[in-house]
Amino acid sequence: MTSVIRKEHLYKIIDVPHISEKASFISEKSNQVVFKVRTDATKRDIKEAVEMYFEVKVENVTVINMKGKERRHGQTKGRLKSWKKAYVKLSKDDNIDFSSSA
Repeated sequence: MTSVIRKEHLYKIIDVPHISEKASFISEKSNQVVFKVRTDATKRDIKEAVEMYFEVKVENVTVINMKGKERRHGQTKGRLKSWKKAYVKLSKDDNIDFSSSA
């Protein structure tokens, strides 16, 4: 891949930060951030995307495939989309704060 195409690909990797009680606890305790990412993203892609977006140093990336939950609408059964969650461990000096308003 050329560098221009590679950068365009990296811009599409991270969907949104995953905000939950567990994510907040992990963020405070061990300097990790949780993101919802594309299902075809690799650990290397996620690391490069976070470093490019937020200009921080990433130490480690852990990825979990989340299975979509079953939902019912009356008699009809359905399923939400499966998705991928990435736990990104930042270096000691770096921090990403999503709570501050821009």
